[in-house]
Amino acid sequence: MRGIIGRKLGMTQVFDDRGYAVAATIIEAGPCIVTQIKTKERDGYDAIQLGFGEKREKLTNKPEAGHLKKNNIDPVRVLKEFRSFESKEPLKEGDKVLADIFVEGEKVDVTGVTKGKGFAGVIKRHGFGGGPKTHGQSDRWRAPGSLGQSSYPSRVFKGLKMAGRMGNANLTIKDLTVLKVDAENNILVVKGAVPGATKGIVLIKK
Repeated sequence: MRGIIGRKLGMTQVFDDRGYAVAATIIEAGPCIVTQIKTKERDGYDAIQLGFGEKREKLTNKPEAGHLKKNNIDPVRVLKEFRSFESKEPLKEGDKVLADIFVEGEKVDVTGVTKGKGFAGVIKRHGFGGGPKTHGQSDRWRAPGSLGQSSYPSRVFKGLKMAGRMGNANLTIKDLTVLKVDAENNILVVKGAVPGATKGIVLIKK
């Protein structure tokens, strides 16, 4: 597996070989610094820890500051692990991972946190149709309707579609095509939309 931490910059459109306009997302992918290398012998599994973004030392807690200072690495905004990381050359602490670990045309999975919509009802959250507007209904148009059980089992089943918090959850979009790689400017352009708002942190994995 290969991966990098990035920041969603926004959306645009590009034209493919046939002249069709294709929706695309621009991602600032890296540069990420290798903050720790985990091994099966010492940690129980193989993984690589990457850091992304800059952060003032004043805003870094002492455990994290000590962890980074062991390898003379400045404070970073985001720390993420990637298991079984593949690279052309063996990586060590302090090395940088750039957008050029991906090539145009390959498929990637992008993980982000979706936009939070707050507390939402069943129509907005689950697409319910609502009740009829006649037969004496004055305030039940957008209500979920009956959802309880009879004397057995006398409870509401787990997972029932009801009103509640909408969005603000981890979501992975799989098999997005990499349309362009700009290693000099740390830019990836992927086909389609990725989760989250502009400037949100995303993980790109192969």
